[in-house]
Amino acid sequence: MNLHDVFELQKQLNERINPTLYSDIETDPELRRRQFLQFELALRQESSEAIDSLNWKWWKKDADDWDNVKVELIDMLHFWVSMCTIAGLSADDVMELYAKKNKLNHHRQDSGYAEGTYDKYASGKEDNRTAVLGEK
Repeated sequence: MNLHDVFELQKQLNERINPTLYSDIETDPELRRRQFLQFELALRQESSEAIDSLNWKWWKKDADDWDNVKVELIDMLHFWVSMCTIAGLSADDVMELYAKKNKLNHHRQDSGYAEGTYDKYASGKEDNRTAVLGEK
């Protein structure tokens, strides 16, 4: 299985839950916005559930449940991929943008980001817009 498969399986699940989801969001920008935000809220909730699987309460002794953390991470992936599809990103888009952003992050580290001397707006536009999105 690869990222393309994950995107396709998630899209199939989303369409099973709501058969007209993708056609509806093409014609209704407000629905698209709301659906994206619903998936984002669900992603946050799954993240909270992962956190609750670990002993983050320093005042209380509890066992960590790493097996459940793994399940919650997969739940988070479901919602993250759903957000990507709502935003119009394919698996190929994600891989391309990831590679560009990763390269930019390395450039930032090499150019003083950790020290606070790197200027993300040196060219008048934020470097994310030029290096990742390819804006001129």
